[in-house]
This record gives sequence, C-alpha cells and structure tokens, in this order.
Amino acid sequence: MKIHKLIKELSDILTQIVESERVINNRTSGVHKDYRLSAKNFYRYLLLRSYDLRKYHDALSDLGISSLRTAEGYVLSNLSNVVRNLRLLDRDASDEVGLKTKLELVGYKRSKKLLRKHANILFNEKRKKHFTEIMVTLPNEAAEDKTIIKEMVLNGMEIARINLSHGNIEIWQKMVEFIDQIQEETGERLKIYMDLSGPKIRTSGIEIYEEDGKVKDRIPIKVGEHIRLTKRETTGKKSKFSEGGEQLEKAEVGVLLPQIIDDAQTGDLILFDDGMIRANVVKKEEDYIEIVTTACYKSKLSSHKGINLPNTKLNLPALTESDMENLPFICKHADIIGYSFVRTGADVKKLYHELEKNNAKDLGVVFKIENQEAFENLPDILFEGMVRNKIGVMIARGDLAIEIGFERISEVQNQILWLCEAAHIPVIWATQVLENLAKTGIPTRAEISDAAQGAQAECVMLNKGPHINEAIRVLKDILIRMEGHSFKKKNELRALSVAKKYLTRLG
Repeated sequence: MKIHKLIKELSDILTQIVESERVINNRTSGVHKDYRLSAKNFYRYLLLRSYDLRKYHDALSDLGISSLRTAEGYVLSNLSNVVRNLRLLDRDASDEVGLKTKLELVGYKRSKKLLRKHANILFNEKRKKHFTEIMVTLPNEAAEDKTIIKEMVLNGMEIARINLSHGNIEIWQKMVEFIDQIQEETGERLKIYMDLSGPKIRTSGIEIYEEDGKVKDRIPIKVGEHIRLTKRETTGKKSKFSEGGEQLEKAEVGVLLPQIIDDAQTGDLILFDDGMIRANVVKKEEDYIEIVTTACYKSKLSSHKGINLPNTKLNLPALTESDMENLPFICKHADIIGYSFVRTGADVKKLYHELEKNNAKDLGVVFKIENQEAFENLPDILFEGMVRNKIGVMIARGDLAIEIGFERISEVQNQILWLCEAAHIPVIWATQVLENLAKTGIPTRAEISDAAQGAQAECVMLNKGPHINEAIRVLKDILIRMEGHSFKKKNELRALSVAKKYLTRLG
C-alpha cells in the first residue's frame, strides 16, 4: 500500500476516534476514578477494532513504523504516532502532524503501569520474582489437614480458591481458619478467592433398576436416539428398541432447573457432560422437550451431568438463592469473589447492589467468562464492572470451550485477553492448566506450552490433584522464565544466553 493511502485511511480512523470523544466521555462517566483513563482507552479500542486492520500491517512494518498489532493498552497514542511518523516520511504530506486537539492520552509505559496497578489492587502488592499470581483450588481435604494448604503456600501459591459449588459452610470456615493460621506462621500474605456457584444446569438423579436387581445411575445412549428432557420429577427411563433397531419407547431424563425447558426452542443445540453428548431439540411441549442425539463420545448419560445450551437465551438469575445465602459469609471472609454465571451488564449491577447491602465495598470481583452470552456481552460487562476498582476477568476455558466449540477456544481466549488489556483489567488464566502434571506427576508438552501462554495473564489458576505441589513449582518456574521474555504480546528482548555464549566463543 502506498504511503499516501496509508496516511489517508489511518487519518480517517484517527479522526473518527477523536470525534467520538463526547460519546466516550458519556459512556465512561460512571466508572471508578482509577479506571477513568482505562475505560476511555477501552472504548477507543472497540472503535479501532471495528475496522479490518490487516491490510495495513505489512506496509507499516516495511516502513519501520510500529504496526497496530499490539496497541491494545494505548490506542490513541499509538495510532496518532503512526500517522505522525507516516507524514514525516512522506515528502508530499502536509506539515501538519499528530492530533489537532489536546486529549489525555495513555502511552505504552503508562498502560503497563495502569495494568500493574489494577492487578496489585486486586491481588497482591508484594514484589516477587514473577508478576503473575498463582491461584490454586483447595480440595475439601484441606479443611481437615492444615499441612495441605501450608505446603501449597511454601511452594508458591498466593491465592487460595474455595469453590462454593463443593462442600458446605463448615468446610469453608475451617479452610479460612487454617489460612489465617498459616499466614501467621509463615509471614506470607495469602488472598482468599471464593466462587459463587451460580445456577446448576444439570441432569437430575437417575435410578434405573436392571433385571439382575442392580440400580444404575445412568442410561445407555446412542446417536439418533430420541430422548425427552422433562420438568416433572423422574428417576429416568431407558429407551426401548425393536430387534431391528427401531426406537419403540423414548428415554426420559429430568433436569435440576425446569426453567431451561421453557427457554429451549426447536433447533437449539444441547450439550451434556462437557460436550461428550450432543443433541438438538426437535419438539417442544409445555412440560418437556424432545431431543435427538447427533454425537455420542460416551455411551451413557449419568446423573447430575452438566448441560450447556449455547444457542439458547436462558432467563435464569445470575445469582441464585444459594448464592444470596452465601454472600454474607463471602463478604466477611473472602478477598475476591468469583461471579460464575455473569452474562450481561445488568448481572454486574445486580451483584454490586447485593455487595453494597453487605457493606462489601472493598471486596474484589472477578467476572468468569464461561458461556457464549458472557463473551458476546463482554464490553458491557467490563464497562459496568469498572464502576469498582478491584475487578478482574477469569477466562473459564472449560465451559467456554463447550459453549463456543473447542476449535474456537484459542481464538476467543486471545480476544478476551486483548479486550481486557485494552481496559487494563487483570486476567485469570484458568481450566486444565498443568492438569496432567497435577493428577499424574508427569506433564504433557502441550500443557507446558499452555502454561507459558498463561504468563500473558495476571494470574494463573491450578486445580487440585495429588501432585499439585509439583505443578505449583513448575508453574512458578515457567512464569519466572517467561516474564523475562515478554509482557502481554510484546517481546521484551532480554539478552539471550545462546547469543552471548556464541559471541563469547568468537572472542
């Protein structure tokens, strides 16, 4: 692309962003003062990414000018400098360079400082060898044995995650007591993160009596089978087939949340057991929907297995009655709360309202992006989230991959990283990080690469396992090594030992 065309098209984009400043000011007027500049940069980034920028990158790189590929944290400063430098290189361009109006800009260094400041406010301000925090999910056994938590802390855990979907308040209380004791004993500062459960979209209990008198908690299932998901209370029923394979009677399975039967529509996709069973709705009645299976990577559907409806608009509350009951305990003992079923900006307002009622103005909030609706509404969630200054985002890659498709998870997780970097909001990299190592003691090559990519986030979460302490040590080592090389998508270009050794050998 010719330089004069670059100047014209990029100047037009710059002008459009500058002329949107009044709209930007209105949209960001309600955010916390600590996030005022970040919210403005985020809006500018959304404007920038509404254009297809691919055609500019090669031409800019050929001219030795910084491209727009890594401008998330400092959009207007980067774009105005690109236009300015292009004009300086073009003899035929006017002498006019840079912005025509004075706007408060965020440069690269300031964008790094803002992100680190926000991460320190949410997590820990203590300086250490690696910036990215390590969060670990506590097993229920940690309520009985303090040494489980203590060993995690000594190996590098900085945030203890208590998953309120498991256990009860007595178990969680004991974990909190142990954490307080360990902090006194070790002098280490440990943050407590508690996840809200959110609505449990699962199959109900299944009890099938076999001819031999045994009771099974699952039904056999195969591709092409018709099943009724029902509101009514049932212990389940198997399909019956003729000798020729014709389905004579349809299987029946109950659901824990009958509301999903009301919300599902004919043609909607339904996934069971982490996507291992796929089906489509083919019929809808008042008290049940009929589905037909299209893929079965498991031959049985069991009790209390997760259900995902990625194409369905669910009218479920983000905060359940159980969540509301647990909020006083969370607000008293947790440093950070994980919002599990957040889908819209309205959901954010609802939680903030409840936290104010519990006098929890200082509680950190992490928005878990774990379904398609939350991803699509991420800008609204972030703008509403920035009303408070202790906020973060968790990329909950497990449920998210099921909802959007495994082939898209790499693309989507990077988009979430970019959007959060533009808003200077810290990110938690979660789900199956070093999972094989934690469970078996032996890592896979792929999960080591995945953990290294997690260094782009401000926190990495590990789940429980018998070899969790080895996983913590390995993750800590990976983070220390990777942070010497890069910050977000930018390579830091530290001195490479391989280069230094080679030059030393040459004398």
